[in-house]
Amino acid sequence: MKQAKQPSRQALAGSGAGEPSGARSETAWLAVVLVVVGVSVVFTHWPALSAEASSFDDEQYLHKNKLVQNPGWGSTRRFLSEVANPSTVKGYYQPLAMISLMLDYAAGGRPDNLVVFHVTSLSFHVLNTLLVIVLLYVVFGNLWPAAIVGLLFGLHPMTVEPIPWVSERKTLLASFFALLSLIFYVRYARTGRRLLLVACGVMYVLALMSKPTTTPLPLLLLLLDFWPLDRFGKRALLEKAPFLVVMVVFGVITIVSQGRTASVTMPGEYNPMRIPLILCHNIVFYLYKILWPAGLSSHYPFPVPLSVSEPMILAGLIGTCVLLAALIISLRWTRAFLTGWLFFFVAILPTMGIIGFTNVIASDKYAYLPSAGLLLVLAWLLGRAWWRIRLSGACTIFIGGVVAVAAVSESVATRRYLAKWQDSETLYRYMLNLAPNSSPVYLNLGNTVLKQERYDEAVEHYRKAVSISPMFVEAHYNLGVALSASGRYGEAIKAYQSALRINKNHTDALSHMADALARSGQLDRAIALYDKLLARRPNDTEILNNAGLALVKKGRVKEGIGLYTKSLEINPESVEVLNNLGNALAEKKDFDGAVACFEKALALKGEFAETNYNLANTLRQMGRADEAIGYYTEALRLEPDDADAYCGLGLILAERKEYDKAAAHLRKAIQLNPSFSRAYYHLGLVCYNQNDVDGAVEQFRKVLELHPDDAQMHCNLGILLMQKGATGEAVGEFRRSLELDPNLEAARRHLESMRAGQGAVR
Repeated sequence: MKQAKQPSRQALAGSGAGEPSGARSETAWLAVVLVVVGVSVVFTHWPALSAEASSFDDEQYLHKNKLVQNPGWGSTRRFLSEVANPSTVKGYYQPLAMISLMLDYAAGGRPDNLVVFHVTSLSFHVLNTLLVIVLLYVVFGNLWPAAIVGLLFGLHPMTVEPIPWVSERKTLLASFFALLSLIFYVRYARTGRRLLLVACGVMYVLALMSKPTTTPLPLLLLLLDFWPLDRFGKRALLEKAPFLVVMVVFGVITIVSQGRTASVTMPGEYNPMRIPLILCHNIVFYLYKILWPAGLSSHYPFPVPLSVSEPMILAGLIGTCVLLAALIISLRWTRAFLTGWLFFFVAILPTMGIIGFTNVIASDKYAYLPSAGLLLVLAWLLGRAWWRIRLSGACTIFIGGVVAVAAVSESVATRRYLAKWQDSETLYRYMLNLAPNSSPVYLNLGNTVLKQERYDEAVEHYRKAVSISPMFVEAHYNLGVALSASGRYGEAIKAYQSALRINKNHTDALSHMADALARSGQLDRAIALYDKLLARRPNDTEILNNAGLALVKKGRVKEGIGLYTKSLEINPESVEVLNNLGNALAEKKDFDGAVACFEKALALKGEFAETNYNLANTLRQMGRADEAIGYYTEALRLEPDDADAYCGLGLILAERKEYDKAAAHLRKAIQLNPSFSRAYYHLGLVCYNQNDVDGAVEQFRKVLELHPDDAQMHCNLGILLMQKGATGEAVGEFRRSLELDPNLEAARRHLESMRAGQGAVR
């Protein structure tokens, strides 16, 4: 077997070749190249900074991650120490990725303002592109091929995904440390300096702490020893022993943590043909997408059926056989092609589904770091041809034109793909266009429109997800959430029950079912479920709060106050719980305690309309009308369409005999809420006090249209009709009142005194 002769190495690679002035010139050109390529990558990926889409897992990585959203040493310690059972993200140990997101949050990044996250991610992609150039340069010692290949990597559409996708920070960070590890190793192999090998190991550990898909890196170092470093042997194997130990340890940690917090499917749990079919499919699939990056997506579902009857599987099987035959034949001339492909294959192997942890067969992000193996081959080919290109002006122009066309084509494709990431709905609809039978995409599209309060549309998407995957527990659960949000509590309870039949330990489904039962008036069933939930999660502040609400509604106010108090002991700054505790205390006539709760809530979150309204109500009951008016006014400033606040303000004005102003506010409340019976009633009283008996009759009739079985209102209407002289109608109202409540003495008394024509409205 003939090994291809390596190009001569430059000073940066550690060979000592060349004069010092030549080395300085080469270093200067390297700096220029890095700047030009970096600027080109930033320009191409710039639209990523304005992307607002949230993709899979962003909820748990950012939107609902309490540790990320509470930056500090406490969160950092949790991320680092929760090795086998991460608490805030379902999956493997990845503390550095989580700390990176936490730091972005501390710098001002928010779920509704992703710019800070995208700036960091784009910065890491630029750094990774530059590291690719440096790696290729230190391996082959030829700057321009390294620059060309690095540029094509940085602009390639398949590198888009990790930049606007917040939760994929782990891919960029792990690749950054892995590329540094490879560079340190090559420099160690060229110079023999042990400190460089130590640095290589440190970078490897940091890569693993960012994302464990970098686990095979020691095997990649051995492949580099085989080619192009040409130092494979006993010594190379022995110096990898510590790396291999770390590889095994982190491999075990990954499987354990993934299995405890999410799910892991081991090879023996499915058909033995599944693994070779997936491998063959993916080998061809990734090469095809790299060469022709069209129809890229964050979600490539498994082909159905997963057998050779599926065209993509058959194409993968045939293509893999042809590829392997070609690679074996290529060994007659060079190790480059086989080693470069093995580098790619080994690097991407953890994501190939041998151990199942995802619902996709492939993903663009998985090829991000492994593509370095293919880039090595491309740089080697360009390096071998470079001396011929330099001798021929025509070749130089031709190669320059090809590179320019490739770079521009990649840039255009990259920007087109980035346009799909500008908002979540656009992104998920794009994915559905490529994979119309994907239940996870329907689920996430449903989540997106649910946040926009498009409840019926969300229900439709969740039902579609359930119809495709009847055992998809999250689809059943989220269907229940959407139905509850639209007030369809009966249907929601059935959806939660379906989720619990699939997974009886789905605490969120159980919790939301209890909430739905409480809102639909089934308080006893709701309280029983809350008791069950609190036995599992005694310190869950949300469950404590919701259980307290149910108990207060049931009339068990003291018990509700106890749960609110416990919740506040855990989280003293919960504005919602303070607000609910204030309401409960006001119901017990502990107005001072209620005011203290509301004032504390407003000190934490002044612009909270509900608390301003509740405080105003309490102050009104305490006779502190002037203060109450101020808080009602503030509630209306924050929420101009708050019918309750208009009604409350109207009541105070009526008590102060400012009837015209009171009537205006009560009419506004009715305009905002045509079913607001309390506002009709008080407007009727205002009309009565203004000697407008007909107006009062009209308003009382409106109340009875809404509540026809209100005995007292029938009595009050009878009094007004009696005063108008409509004795026949008045008698009818009094009789109806007594039918509904035979013990209503006022109605009986007025019937008996009809001839005298006396009475007063109550």
